[in-house]
Amino acid sequence: MTPQKISIKEKLDMFSDYWNPKIVGDLNNQHVKLVKFKGEFVWHHHEQEDEMFLVIEGEFDMHFRDKIVKLTKNEFIIVPRGIEHKPVAKDEVSVLLFEPNTTLNTGNTVGELTKSALEKI
Repeated sequence: MTPQKISIKEKLDMFSDYWNPKIVGDLNNQHVKLVKFKGEFVWHHHEQEDEMFLVIEGEFDMHFRDKIVKLTKNEFIIVPRGIEHKPVAKDEVSVLLFEPNTTLNTGNTVGELTKSALEKI
């Protein structure tokens, strides 16, 4: 397979829905995903997986039970497995996620925002 460059902007322009991650790459049993946030997600944690959130455009707050971390463009946070968290975005934010390919977006909390089969774009 020949390596190909990926335009983050082009991929982000392909969708407008929120809280619905799209797979844009695969790397060593990891998915590289793009997602747009707006509003509040659900409290959840992941038993087996760490997650990385890199802000491409906009800003959001990552809520933890004991603090809130504000993330802006070109900043990222790694949430270790087992740590309960909830992303909250006042306005639209575009985020690149890097996480194991087994990661369910809502972790231990299954509900209307759960996406068990992700689209690859």
